Amino acid sequence: MMSSYTDPNFKKCAIITIDTQNDFSLPGAVAEIAGTVNVLPQMKRVLDACRSRNIPIMHVIRLYKKDGSNVDICRRELIETGVPIVTPGSMGADLVEMISPQNSVQIDDEGLLQGRIQLIANNEWVMYKPRWGAFYQTDLEVFLKEKNIDTLIFLGCNFPNCPRTSIYQASERDFKVVMVEDAISGVYDKGIHEMINIGVKVTRTEELIRQFASTYEEGPNSI
Repeated sequence: MMSSYTDPNFKKCAIITIDTQNDFSLPGAVAEIAGTVNVLPQMKRVLDACRSRNIPIMHVIRLYKKDGSNVDICRRELIETGVPIVTPGSMGADLVEMISPQNSVQIDDEGLLQGRIQLIANNEWVMYKPRWGAFYQTDLEVFLKEKNIDTLIFLGCNFPNCPRTSIYQASERDFKVVMVEDAISGVYDKGIHEMINIGVKVTRTEELIRQFASTYEEGPNSI
């Protein structure tokens, strides 16, 4: 149920993309998440609409060191045996080309692993998260609040794990939350109902773009 506390404020919003990297997203990739390639066109449409309106975009990614030392315990042994998944500096760790900004600067893997948030294009950043949720042991909350952002719009890879966890963490921090159900892979009906029950606005790409057009008809985001 929406209320004045949970209604999205599209004048103070940011996009959060989750784990849309080559190793997780592309057909035949070493850690392919089924269905992710199918949501890439919707993600691109949302991101293009945001770029034209100067809406901030944060790409949240994973990086697995070869020795497995920073990897979730459920995957650590796999990485220790030599399976290369989102290895720092590899093409597999890169953002999928379809969603990457034009003229993006090269990702500074070492800086990201140290907790820095890197500007990679106009009003567009990338950051590393060490576990499922984007707010766990990161500076994301501080970064967003310093920019006066109160509404987060989630897109990306594998809803049951990282998007779902990140949405709960955002709600715990009193952000207004929007979930674009056709721009996230792995979405299921019960998960949608769970999100609605905690005040998340569940929408689709077409509806969101119409909302942007209506909200920004008087001018671009000032952030």
